[in-house]
Amino acid sequence: MNNPQRTCIACKSVKDKKELIRIVRTKEGEIELDPTGRENGRGAYICKDSKCFETLKKSKGLDRSFKSQVSVDVYDRLIVELQSL
Repeated sequence: MNNPQRTCIACKSVKDKKELIRIVRTKEGEIELDPTGRENGRGAYICKDSKCFETLKKSKGLDRSFKSQVSVDVYDRLIVELQSL
């Protein structure tokens, strides 16, 4: 059975879903990491690499994925959370 594939929103590489981290925007509008991949809400996937997070921050990739303005503080918080996983 094939593993589901997802595309990193920063580097655009296609990988197995399990190799990527899901970022979710909840119904309340909060943006957070979803290491389980099961949270309710709109999701976007990114590599577990800090370089991809920096690219994402520079290109405002979450703004496009979630069709809303995402503050720099949210990007910074997500980078810190990623490093603690």
